[in-house]
Amino acid sequence: MTMLGSPVIGLILSGGGARAAYQVGVLRAIAKSLPPKIPTPFKIICGTSAGGINAASLAAGAQDFRKSVCRLEYLWKNLQVEQVYRSDFATFARYFGHWIVSLVIGGMGKRNPRSLLDNTPLEAMLTKLVNFDGIQSAIDSGFLRALSITASGYNSGQSVSFFQAVEEMEGWNRAQRLGCRSRIEIKHLMATSAIPFVFPAVRINREFFGDGSVRQVAPISPALHLGSEKVLVIGASPPRELPGERLRAPNYPTLAQVAGHLMNSIFIDGLEVDLERITRVNRTLSFIPPEVKERKDVALREVEMLVIAPSKALEMIAARHAMHFPTTMKFMLGGLGALKRQGSVVASYLLFHKHYTRDLIELGYQDAMRRQDDIVEFLGYDSPAPKRSEG
Repeated sequence: MTMLGSPVIGLILSGGGARAAYQVGVLRAIAKSLPPKIPTPFKIICGTSAGGINAASLAAGAQDFRKSVCRLEYLWKNLQVEQVYRSDFATFARYFGHWIVSLVIGGMGKRNPRSLLDNTPLEAMLTKLVNFDGIQSAIDSGFLRALSITASGYNSGQSVSFFQAVEEMEGWNRAQRLGCRSRIEIKHLMATSAIPFVFPAVRINREFFGDGSVRQVAPISPALHLGSEKVLVIGASPPRELPGERLRAPNYPTLAQVAGHLMNSIFIDGLEVDLERITRVNRTLSFIPPEVKERKDVALREVEMLVIAPSKALEMIAARHAMHFPTTMKFMLGGLGALKRQGSVVASYLLFHKHYTRDLIELGYQDAMRRQDDIVEFLGYDSPAPKRSEG
């Protein structure tokens, strides 16, 4: 296997809570398709929400792509809910009681509730997973050009992409989104993965930040601002088909169905809209003569993209594993209707359990292997690496 060219390739890892395990399966297939012991093929890595956690881990191990993927795979394949948020009865009772009291007294207490769940175990896990010093080492060694982690500012309403990059990289300021040079730390990962209401916001500098998927209208733009010439996008939801006939709803939607609708709006809609917009721009630019596109006053350029997305609905997989939620979560989610098939979208984001994540990893692996030739060609290689036994 030989490499045919060296364009700057960006990787987009979108948000989605526990759904981010799917990304690891895709990455595993990519690593298997490329030669061993090579650095990451992605010079620019951009992550949001749980995808930001995967992005930071890949960036920290950029000198050996396959090894960094294996490290992520081991984490997700052995994940337990208790590693992400506290689910013991005492913690649940304290948080639930705090919400009830605040509602009864009209928020007149000294401290209003900040979240439904306590995610302090996540911080301990991420500290072990990500070697933050390794990010700068990868940049200094030339294995990586930039890492971007996007979070949403609750005070300003802006989508902020914190990036650590080579010196010549500059920030950007667009409508409700900006790029801010920063050394990526644990606080950025905790902020970008802070699902609204579920996990608490995190203070970074002057502002509190939450999940980066909130109000992220252009998820692919950080990679383009940082210099990507080609972009590989790993989604967290199957491509939407054209809507069919609207059927009469037999029952009123449960709270879980409404919450799932909102979560999909946060984590999925922005990416789909951005992909559609870039595809439309590419189509328009294809009609413009090359000599016109090369002029300095023409800012737009075509962006080659490859999108890998689930071939199955992840909420259907989550519904099969709902029994693996801790008892306290079963109590809360059951009351919302999230343990039923119609409300399983919420479960698909919060079920950080190895039996569910292993199924997502396997799905991601199979989906990517079906497109192995496309991926290898996109990354600039002439043929896949020789297949070997995984035993």
